[in-house]
Amino acid sequence: MSEQYLLINDIMENHSARMQNLRKYYPFFCLAETTFTQYKEGKYAELDMGYITMASLRFFINENQFNEREITFERYEAFLRELLARDFLLQEEDGEEHELVGYIFDKLKNDGKPFEFSFFDPEEKKRKSTRVKLIDSRVEHGEIFYYITAEAIEFYLDTKEMKDESNISVQQLLLEKMIRAKNFKGGIDVVRRINGEVSKLVLRKEEVIKELGYDVFAGAKASDAYMETVAKWFEEEQKLFRKNKELVEQAIRKADMEPATAETGIRSEGSVRSMEEIHQLDTELKKTIHKHSQLIQETIELQKIADKMIGQAKLRKLRPVFDFEETKKRLIKEDTPDKLGMVLLPFFGLHLQKSFSMTAVDRLLAERGDSVEAKEQVDKTSLQEDYVYEDELEDERIAHNFGIIFLELLWQLKKKGHIDLFELYAILEIKLGTELFRNGDFYSFLVHISQKKEYSMKEMLRKQETFFEQMVIGSFGVEEQDEYENIELVLTHKEEQELEIAPGFVVTNIVFETASYRAGTR
Repeated sequence: MSEQYLLINDIMENHSARMQNLRKYYPFFCLAETTFTQYKEGKYAELDMGYITMASLRFFINENQFNEREITFERYEAFLRELLARDFLLQEEDGEEHELVGYIFDKLKNDGKPFEFSFFDPEEKKRKSTRVKLIDSRVEHGEIFYYITAEAIEFYLDTKEMKDESNISVQQLLLEKMIRAKNFKGGIDVVRRINGEVSKLVLRKEEVIKELGYDVFAGAKASDAYMETVAKWFEEEQKLFRKNKELVEQAIRKADMEPATAETGIRSEGSVRSMEEIHQLDTELKKTIHKHSQLIQETIELQKIADKMIGQAKLRKLRPVFDFEETKKRLIKEDTPDKLGMVLLPFFGLHLQKSFSMTAVDRLLAERGDSVEAKEQVDKTSLQEDYVYEDELEDERIAHNFGIIFLELLWQLKKKGHIDLFELYAILEIKLGTELFRNGDFYSFLVHISQKKEYSMKEMLRKQETFFEQMVIGSFGVEEQDEYENIELVLTHKEEQELEIAPGFVVTNIVFETASYRAGTR
């Protein structure tokens, strides 16, 4: 019996609040059902009023809130004419089109009257009517200006049409309208919604880290998109948040200054309730500040983790390792099983048969061992503490070879201002010998230096953005840093020019120039 009572009580008590929440959707569905079949004998029946309504609301939000511009009918007419021509391929005479735009705008404004939404209130046992407007107007200096209402912004926001980075900013705009209208209770709900959006961004950071774990390239794109979203949001939201905080503080000051009634000597019940709602709104805004700080920390942490994981992936790509699993996937994707022969052929040339000398067998049989094996004594003082692994040796060799080639390139640029790859090849052949061009590090150097079109030595010495830059700068001494710090290197690829520098090794030409030489100041 008690469960039945709670059910009925919940239905009755909450019904009015739910209808008040639904009222902001009512004008859209009224407008969406509007057809143009009766207008001009159905001449414009192909027009979709639902789409026009949503586009118009987005236009008003952009102009009123983001750009802080006043909207006249002429400005709206220019927007709607462009929309009708672009999306519905409408081409009419100016008079006809002006009349059509006026007809549509009157529908949006509901001829200046609010849309009336009626519903039954089970608690009061009677029908109630609530009113809502999408577009309102005011007159200043004899001119009519139109603006979007808070209910229209809230409706548009609920449709999830805004981009992620704009979602919180539009919530802030809605909050500003709520505060100015002294709807502090509605403002509290908006602030909680903002906090929910911030929490979603914090959770998204964990998803990006997971993506980095199993696919570093997809994760890198997701990380960049996340950083861009947060950056755009902070840029748009900072000014709006400060404005709303000032409005709340003004409301608190006004409420504190409100006098008590002469009869009772105390404030009215409505005044006390408004004061409580204002302080609750101020508390929610302080929670928002805390969540913003948390989001900044999470973003910084994500940047560090992403840089580290991407850096490790670049290092793995740099090492000369053949990935059989990746090759198999690529051959399946390309549908070229014949290329498997190139992978398997080296295994057929292995010499797996081993021989063992019979004299060695006799010697083993004749060997007498001690009945008790002596334990091997390990001298811990002789253990090598700074053991170097093979991959570390590979890294040192690559960095050393990269440094030699890069320093030679800088030396030639300092002397002449420009040099191409073919000339650099001839100089390196004289100084280092032809074996250099049978070494994979030379071609790896060309691949990595081609990742960027320009290099500033001053910036590279200050901060290395890639592993290539870390390797070549690591080979610089103090003298080289002072000598080459002002060089700005520019690369130009000449793909039509090819040179075979060794049997089976063909490279395309690259022109290396200093920025001053290219500008003609040298």
